[in-house]
Amino acid sequence: MGFDSLFIFNGGVIITKKNGMDDLVNESIRFSEVLVIDPDGNQAGVMSKDRALERAYDMDLDLLCVAPNAKPPVCKILDYGKYRFENQKKAKEAKKNQHVTEVKPLRLSPVIDKHDFDTKVKQATKWLESGMKVKIDMRFRGRLITRQEVGMKIMNEFIATLSELCTIEKKPNLEGNTVSCVLAPKKK
Repeated sequence: MGFDSLFIFNGGVIITKKNGMDDLVNESIRFSEVLVIDPDGNQAGVMSKDRALERAYDMDLDLLCVAPNAKPPVCKILDYGKYRFENQKKAKEAKKNQHVTEVKPLRLSPVIDKHDFDTKVKQATKWLESGMKVKIDMRFRGRLITRQEVGMKIMNEFIATLSELCTIEKKPNLEGNTVSCVLAPKKK
């Protein structure tokens, strides 16, 4: 994790990371004139960057450019450490509330035995009931590629067995020497 630049302000240090927040704060603001918003949210008017920085430092706060593309750019006087903390907290909360659907792989064979077939159905059932998607692959090896209809029959039988629990998200199709399909759990 390399640092892009290091800013020292009023006794504190602000480090801007290359892959982190790239906020324009205090001396890193490159505009000569900015529209300033005070800590209460009221407009303080358009003023030079130096005057705005001086005003922020007098309040023991920082100057953050919140709208660099505006004419003139908008800067807000605030506590930058608290601002970053709040943004990180919001991002962490959003990530925690995000639901990622896991896709579980399952491999069938065109010459699968009845017991193995039942075991695979049982495993897929367990995954679908717990809300996971199932990706089914069937690889044709050697001369089995000439008997694709046998493999497709087994694949369709597998899907029909699970039809009460799932919907077909991606229909079975041949890609190279592998037939694959994706099953998603039905909405409750």
